[in-house]
Amino acid sequence: MDMSGEYLVPAPRQKVWEALNDPEVLKQCIPGCEEVNRTSDTGFDAKVAAKVGPVKARFAGAVTLSDIDPPNGYTISGEGKGGAAGFAKGGAKVALEDADGGTMLKYEVNAQVGGKLAQIGARLIDSTAKKMANDFFKTFSEVVGEGSEAPAAEASAPVTADHGKDKDMTKDGIPAENEYHGLHWTAALTTVVAIGSLIWFAMTALSF
Repeated sequence: MDMSGEYLVPAPRQKVWEALNDPEVLKQCIPGCEEVNRTSDTGFDAKVAAKVGPVKARFAGAVTLSDIDPPNGYTISGEGKGGAAGFAKGGAKVALEDADGGTMLKYEVNAQVGGKLAQIGARLIDSTAKKMANDFFKTFSEVVGEGSEAPAAEASAPVTADHGKDKDMTKDGIPAENEYHGLHWTAALTTVVAIGSLIWFAMTALSF
């Protein structure tokens, strides 16, 4: 899967850079995120919970940062294994540029899947991955843009990033908004491998 895009974040470039390297900010922006931990100066791991139809699923994985050029960008690489579900691996290049209204975040993603994941149609994976990426960036833009001195970008539909205890929960203890139907979770497994800060992007160990 190859995917690229850009998103205007209404905040100064330095602030955006710091947010992309802040586990707490990432946790707020990743739907269903339980943990984002910095494992080294260049590494993160993460755990995300979701309910895929009747299946309770948890994704876990790790990514490594390289070609780090503060506050201009970096390269992400990661790999995750999902047992019988297969595996996913890949990387992304992330670039930050000053722009009217804030900072333009550009990304280029390349991900590969194997096992059962590879049997899913590429069109479904690609389209769902793009939607997930857009949802992430909307939330990230809201979180990072709060209190920023940069002019506000064109308003997007609000995306809630509250993972608190008062949320509606499924009987399996997973936030209801993180219940996925059909095969959308396969897109998560590829997208999580790579996008932007997107520690989300190597989270492919599946357990249920």
